[in-house]
Amino acid sequence: MIEAPKIDVAMLREAYRANKLALFDTLRLARAPTRSVHTVLRQLSALADETLTALWDDAGFGATFTLAAVGGFGRGELFPYSDVDVLLLLPEGHAEAIEPARVEAFIGQCWDAGLEIGSSVRTVDECLGEAAKDVTVQTSLLESRFITGDKKLYATFRKRFLADIDPEAFFAAKSQELRHRHQKFDNTPYALEPNCKESPGGLRDLQTILWMTKAAGFGNRWDDLAKNGLATPFEVQQIKRNEALLSLIRARLHVIANRREDRLVFDLQTAVAATFGYVGESQRKASEALMRRYYWAAKAVGQLNQILLLNIAERLQPVAEEPTKINDRFYERAGLIEIASDDLYQRDPHAILETFLLYQKTIGVNGLSSRTLRALYNARRVMDSKFRNDRVNHVTFMRILLEPRGITHAFRLMNQTSVLGRYLRVFRSIVGQMQHDLFHVYTVDQHILMVLRNMRRFFIAEHAHEYPFCSQLAAGWDKPWVLYVAALFHDIAKGRGGDHSKLGARDVQRFCRQHEIARDDMKLVEFLVSEHLTMSTVAQKQDLSDPEVVAAFAKRVGSERYLTALYLLTVADIRGTSPRVWNAWKGKLLEDLYRITLRALGGHMPDAGAEIEARKHDALVQLALYAQPFEAHKALWETLDVGYFMRHDASEIAWHTKQLSRHVPVKGMPIDAKARAIVRARTSPVGEGLQVVVYTPDQQDLFARICGYFDQSSFSILDAKVHTASNGYALDTFQIVTAYVPEHYRDLISMVETGLAKTLDEAGPLPPPAKGRVSRRVRSFPIKPRISLLPDDKAQRWVLNISASDRAGLLYSVARVLAQHHLNLQLAKVTTLGERVEDTFLISGPELQGQRAQLAIQTELMDALAA
Repeated sequence: MIEAPKIDVAMLREAYRANKLALFDTLRLARAPTRSVHTVLRQLSALADETLTALWDDAGFGATFTLAAVGGFGRGELFPYSDVDVLLLLPEGHAEAIEPARVEAFIGQCWDAGLEIGSSVRTVDECLGEAAKDVTVQTSLLESRFITGDKKLYATFRKRFLADIDPEAFFAAKSQELRHRHQKFDNTPYALEPNCKESPGGLRDLQTILWMTKAAGFGNRWDDLAKNGLATPFEVQQIKRNEALLSLIRARLHVIANRREDRLVFDLQTAVAATFGYVGESQRKASEALMRRYYWAAKAVGQLNQILLLNIAERLQPVAEEPTKINDRFYERAGLIEIASDDLYQRDPHAILETFLLYQKTIGVNGLSSRTLRALYNARRVMDSKFRNDRVNHVTFMRILLEPRGITHAFRLMNQTSVLGRYLRVFRSIVGQMQHDLFHVYTVDQHILMVLRNMRRFFIAEHAHEYPFCSQLAAGWDKPWVLYVAALFHDIAKGRGGDHSKLGARDVQRFCRQHEIARDDMKLVEFLVSEHLTMSTVAQKQDLSDPEVVAAFAKRVGSERYLTALYLLTVADIRGTSPRVWNAWKGKLLEDLYRITLRALGGHMPDAGAEIEARKHDALVQLALYAQPFEAHKALWETLDVGYFMRHDASEIAWHTKQLSRHVPVKGMPIDAKARAIVRARTSPVGEGLQVVVYTPDQQDLFARICGYFDQSSFSILDAKVHTASNGYALDTFQIVTAYVPEHYRDLISMVETGLAKTLDEAGPLPPPAKGRVSRRVRSFPIKPRISLLPDDKAQRWVLNISASDRAGLLYSVARVLAQHHLNLQLAKVTTLGERVEDTFLISGPELQGQRAQLAIQTELMDALAA
């Protein structure tokens, strides 16, 4: 029979909770020194120890068995909402001596007292057996710590456990585990919502090092690593400083979230930033300051972690092979570049950049040795203004850019080792800088390196299948390094305030002069940096069927060489923002703009009449393949004007004619208002989503109804071309995509054709827009809606630009306002950049002529965007 507990668990729980909350308050203090976090975590662990001991004694276990802390709790530092993992250790042959009911009662009491307990009950042999089979169990037991009970039993367990560990096997297993964990987080510490425990450069990386050194007998604390020659005193100092910061961030995350939360999610970044005293003009500024500090700490941890891993590996498995001499300063050993002497970089700073040049050029090399990494880490102060202004370094840096292989890897390694930011001072200012534009998913430095990587792949034959047209253009380009420099500098002035394109152009101009780049090449690079946003803006926001738009862009570009370079940089840039931002439709728009502009630059820009006749001819050739009746196209084409033929290519004209020619009403007959809408769809010729054409008697709110249907059916509109024929019919074409991908596109096409036609035929009052949900990122960093309503160059139509946070139903809300004011829509360019929309509409209507009406329209649109 189980005796009733003598302890008042409710009082114990209240005392435990009160003491915890008092320690939580200490963690919240913005002025508390970072290093004090370990004191608080030890106090939380000691508080849990006291509570466990009281409950252990109350359960009557005494010194019969052993209660040990394991896992993270075993380190003696308990984070606010981490699990309290314990082991009930039993002597051999006494497994039956403990009643399961007593153990269950003890665990229950622990939960009742407020401890989030995780427990296991094992004998010493069982512990050793489990550890031999599972490295996770082995790691947890490696961290074990005596709390109460039989000390001799615990000492026996520790002695046998440590004797059983194979340091080399443990090192190999934990190294593989670390690699897999890093891959899970895309091998970067620069995620916008990093996990401060598990992400690369997080606390788990540091814990892994200590596990390895404990298993190998090299020490249990960071100072032991210095004593055993695995780390220098300076490295240990840096590790402690960054570990304390990461620990404080994690502890404050727990306290603010009021639960176990190890991710720096957008919702919590500003609140955590406030505890560090970061209070900017906006929550973005405060969170940017915090995240930059986090990224720099994670980067330092990553550098030091790599050095220590290599040192431990060399200590456990000494390399037998003799080093191969590369030159008087460097050797190659086991695929790693090693310096000839520890003070090489201090004596000869020119060797710093030479390291990365050799990394590119030396066959079989895949990294730097721990000795080289350590020397680079300690040579940061050598890379001063004198180093940056040294002509020999300028030559070496340009040679790295001119190498035919390894450029992306070299620059990433230069960034990881802090050499790139030390050499290019302007690059250092954007390392770890967040971008709260809701479509960049990388920090600025990582985005730049991603763009460099994309540009580099255009010039590598093995990647020609990815973007064949870009690879085709790159194959005829004579100086790839010019484009690499442009990629490095295109966003380098982000975060300074002002126009980053113009500021970056000045930065790259100084770089080119310093590195003695020829004037023509300098002018091209400067142009690319200052205009790197122009081509995407024109392609996605302006009417490419307007010869004046193309002529203006051609004049701005000036030459085929400049156009090709800008096109390649634009594609590389958009692809380097986020995997979600690039799509085939954007690719088509950019390629169309490139080809049209190329003809204009060559003096081959045909007049509208010749262009239309050419498209008609090509469309008739395609129609002939469909076996259409003779002159079946005439009835439709006679109702269409120049604008239609300029906005649609030959394949679209042929498809429209095939689908709609038989539905054109007889010429001269009045419009049947009850005529059924004709809706046809096909898989998009550009490779994703659907292309939809609607042919129906025109009505004021037609575009709004179509948007409403697509919104309710979870389709996103990429592009809309709206045209009204001379017979009063609307002929509208849409490019749409959906996250839902059916097994057969035929089913999706049938659904759209039937559903949209039914929606248009059942005309009734426009339903109110739904309150679309916004994403967590948008809630944390909303974009202030912006509206621009200006007449076009000819003052015949108006250009409406809107920018806002994306949400379901947004486009329908805008279309509904336009319909209510009887505005005619002629063109819609819908651009979605992650969680931000940048949409352009070409509209006309009598209400736009009065200032009061314009103000009312803009006010209603602003309300719709902010809803």
